[in-house]
Formats: sequence, structure tokens, C-alpha cells
Amino acid sequence: MSPRKFFVGGNWKMNGNKKSLGELITTLNSAKLNAETDVVCGAPTAYLDFARQKLDAKIAVAAQNCYKVASGAFTGEISPAMIKDVGATWVILGHSERRHVFLETDELIGQKVAHALSEGLGVIACIGEKLDQREAGITEKVVFEQTKFIADNVKDWSKVVLAYEPVWAIGTGKTATPQQAQEVHIKLRDWLKTNVSEQVAQSTRIIYGGSVTGGTCKELASQHDIDGFLVGGASLKPEFVEIINAKH
Repeated sequence: MSPRKFFVGGNWKMNGNKKSLGELITTLNSAKLNAETDVVCGAPTAYLDFARQKLDAKIAVAAQNCYKVASGAFTGEISPAMIKDVGATWVILGHSERRHVFLETDELIGQKVAHALSEGLGVIACIGEKLDQREAGITEKVVFEQTKFIADNVKDWSKVVLAYEPVWAIGTGKTATPQQAQEVHIKLRDWLKTNVSEQVAQSTRIIYGGSVTGGTCKELASQHDIDGFLVGGASLKPEFVEIINAKH
């Protein structure tokens, strides 16, 4: 058995309103969730406070992004201090949509990781290759480079969860096969062993994201180096409960 506690994050992205999210929260609060799994819901900024007030205390709340400094003239941004002030304890950083839609650089993501950790937030740090990169055979090169920018900014790995999300499998309905996902996860663990430490490689949770559903979650969860999931669309549906309970 893996010494790492299973971790399931739901990324609600820019979806929902008080009514629909309230219904989802009621479903989650009343469901029997595996107590051996850490569960985190990534709410839109406008609903962070709402989610934290309504969700059962055993479910943590994450912001979907934050900036690299504590305060200032940065219209539209939020800081880790604000995230903590409303009771959320995690932040998702480096998501492929931040990288490819909003053109965030590896360097900026690294700076955000450093600041979020210095403020005491847990960080779900996302990495992953695009389809053309996978087809060109440079998956490892891409994900190792992204991971290096994150690793260079981490002092305490106990607050970091790495999320491997092949961009070609996000919202496309395509899922990496359990074998494809496991292959990248084990290579990432080897990279941590070589570039950080054996202890960090063994204890850091590496979770998979990319069209995870109730149908695919059990087989993915059975892979030795897959320590959980970051779930998009399915996290807004009742099947999120099945995904949380994928590992028994």
C-alpha cells in the first residue's frame, strides 16, 4: 500500500451559481465519503466564502488561482492572505488554462507557488503537455521543465500536491490510459528523487487530471503512483462522490 494519503480535488472552474453550487454542496455534505481521502473543492473566487461556509468542515476549499504578492495595485487579482481570510486553505496554480489561455509563464507560476507556500496555503501545482508535444515525443522534457520551475520555489514539500494533467485530455473526453498516466507519474517521481530527494519523491502526492469520470476513476486509482485526481467537469456532478471514493 502507498504511504501517501489519497487526494481528490474538484476544480469547478468558472461554473455555477449559489443555487447550483448549493445543491452540489448539499450532495457532498450528505454523501458517505471515504475518510482516508483528502477532499478539496476549488471554487470560483466569488464563491470561496460561500463554499467555505456551506461545505462540511472535512472538505477543504481551494482558490483556483492567486497572485505572487500579498497586496497592491493588481486589479482583478487575489492574494493568499485573502484566500486564507475567508477560510480556504489551498490554491490551484499553473493550471493549463492559466498557462495556455492566460499565457502565464513557468517563471510566474513558480513565483506564485513560492508566495502561496510562504503564506501557509497548500498548493495544487499543475503540469502537463499538449497533444503536439506528446506526439513529438517530448512529454518528459515539457513536464520536467514545468516541474523544475515549481520545485525551485518549494522549501516544504508537505504542502504541495503535483497534478499531472495532459492538456489533450482536459475537457476533451479523452483520458490518458491508466498505463500512460502511471508512466508519467513514475517518471515524475524519479525526477523528484534525482532532483529533490528520495524522501520527497516517496511522500509527495502526484495526482492525475484529465477527463476523470466515475467510469475511469477506479482503474486509474489502482495504479501505484497515482495518488488521486484533480477533477473538472465531473466535480460539478453527483458522480464526484464516486471519484472521491475510487480508492477503498
